[in-house]
Amino acid sequence: MNLEENKKKLFHQDSSNKIKGMKFKNKLFVCIVLFSFFGVAQEVQLKKANTNYEQFQYVDAIKTYEKVAAKGYKSVELFSKLGDSYYFQSNLKEANRWYEQLFALKENVNSEYYFRYAQTLKAVGKYEKADLMMSEFNKLNSSDLRAILANEQVNYLEEIKKNSGRYRVQNAGINSAYSDYGTSFYKNTLVFTSARDTGGVFVKKHNWTNQSYTNLYGALITDNGNLSEPVKFSKKIDSKYHESTPVFTNDGMTMYFTRNNFLNGKKGRDSEKTILLKVYKATKNGDTWENITELPFNSDEYSCAHPALSPDEKTLYFSSNMPGTKGLSDIFKVAILENGNFGTPVNLGDKINTEARETFPFISNKNELYFASDGHPGLGGLDVFITQLNEDGTHGKIKNVGEPVNSNADDFAFIMDTATKNGFFSSNRQRDNLGFDDIYKCTETIPVPKDCQQALTGLITDGETQLPIEGVKVVLYDANYVKMDEVRSDKEGKFDFGSVDCENKFRIRTELKEYSPNEIAVFTPKISGTTDTKISLTPLLQPLKVGRDLRRTLGIEIIYFDLNKATIRPDATVELAKILEVMKQFPDMEIDVRSHTDSRQTAKYNLNLSERRVKATIQWLVENGIEAKRLTGRGYGESQLVNHCEDGVKCTEEEHQANRRSEFIITKL
Repeated sequence: MNLEENKKKLFHQDSSNKIKGMKFKNKLFVCIVLFSFFGVAQEVQLKKANTNYEQFQYVDAIKTYEKVAAKGYKSVELFSKLGDSYYFQSNLKEANRWYEQLFALKENVNSEYYFRYAQTLKAVGKYEKADLMMSEFNKLNSSDLRAILANEQVNYLEEIKKNSGRYRVQNAGINSAYSDYGTSFYKNTLVFTSARDTGGVFVKKHNWTNQSYTNLYGALITDNGNLSEPVKFSKKIDSKYHESTPVFTNDGMTMYFTRNNFLNGKKGRDSEKTILLKVYKATKNGDTWENITELPFNSDEYSCAHPALSPDEKTLYFSSNMPGTKGLSDIFKVAILENGNFGTPVNLGDKINTEARETFPFISNKNELYFASDGHPGLGGLDVFITQLNEDGTHGKIKNVGEPVNSNADDFAFIMDTATKNGFFSSNRQRDNLGFDDIYKCTETIPVPKDCQQALTGLITDGETQLPIEGVKVVLYDANYVKMDEVRSDKEGKFDFGSVDCENKFRIRTELKEYSPNEIAVFTPKISGTTDTKISLTPLLQPLKVGRDLRRTLGIEIIYFDLNKATIRPDATVELAKILEVMKQFPDMEIDVRSHTDSRQTAKYNLNLSERRVKATIQWLVENGIEAKRLTGRGYGESQLVNHCEDGVKCTEEEHQANRRSEFIITKL
């Protein structure tokens, strides 16, 4: 299997003359034959290209597909596979050209192409159109994590801008005309992956990329931080297939690295006859790397690649598409046991992993996880992200490290020496690019700001008894009413949303059948800590008491009005009849009718409308036997909304409906 695929893992004429007629027939016959010949030839070419595509031989597939396209042939299959052939080689700009023609056909396409097209649009700088494609993708895949993240982070470019400008970047000076990527620190040497041709009688090339298979190279890091001329790292590690992305223990005696499924001269294939990737371990004996063994969680049926070690060397991180993977590749961790064995791999979860690619993990000495992803909102292709790993297994906010490390191309395989503030990353960007992927040196000049987190907790009580309420549905929204989380209150009435960002506005909404819904706004402070809230709920069924809403006391439905109308609806008369009966049972009871509107129309109009609704309600009660002196009323217009549907806020009809209501407050018993 190709490592690059893994990282960034398809007719009228006059017939009066007989001689002319014969010539015409002959010409027509020739045209038919030629047309049939070209049609058959085209089918043969497409069949050949599809075979190349299915075997991941994208270079050959592209040549044939483009020949067919040049003859004017158009189809969803042709343009999608042409775009995919470039996309899977991380040539997003060329992929964009063909995806653009795919969407120009205006035919139904798989929803995944909206995501891929959006990625390629970013690669050519068309971020607004990319966001539109992601919006369409969200409509088709609202439960997809990529869609959720795009919907939650609509201002992602602004956030990326805040984190940009923190690194100084330059070409590492060791790149070739071929693919160079995937660096690791080994003592005073930078070890990296390269497809460069270093000579030899016979050079085997990979038919997916038309480049040599990759090997490991090393370059000494000089006192001034520059790199010496690269040399092959280890003949013992080299095989006739790919090797890449090593990581070393601090004592320099153990190495974990990626290789195709090949060991002791034997290659392994999956059920589709493809040679996948595995993580191997080697130990050093003198100057030689030996005892090459594959790790026990590998399989012939899925890939494992790009190992990384935790600072205490007790945990190995890697990327894989093993069972339980959310997307094309996820990041996993596995415990390294004292006896040299390994635990069971654990997926890092859907806060980090998406349906796209999460790959190339690296753990700094400060226990920061850097990884590459094209599922989290970024500048295009793979971007580098960072998050703080906590001792309890959780992690902090995921941040895009910004420009200039990230670009609209693939940026990945980030490593950093926290002592010197010097690191390296890989990219296929155009700047100073010698060919395919190149390695860049980066120096941290301004640290990425530490997470400021607030633990958001709360307590829910009964407004009458002040006792805690269990089982309340508690929903957390951001300031734009994008849903972030949902929990239930426990036996003690408590709820916990975990950590949220500092200096932010949130909304908490509560729901329980026996109580009126409630919603509060919460503002988190500038410093880390705990934001604890107390929410009091009003029971729907309450004893008769002055000051209470008779409707809530009786537990009857809200009496609603239609938009812009003050007439009593048929469904409202049923509920008003219940109020009528209670007032007849308690002849000394007096009530104050209060009417409310939604925020549409002007405040003055709504105030007048609510007054008309009060009069209509009182009139109905009087007409049905209640003395007018027992009834008072007032219209409040839009001044007392029960939800967030203020002027200019987009709301559903049901949300507006909740504000068009009447209340019946007991003023005397």
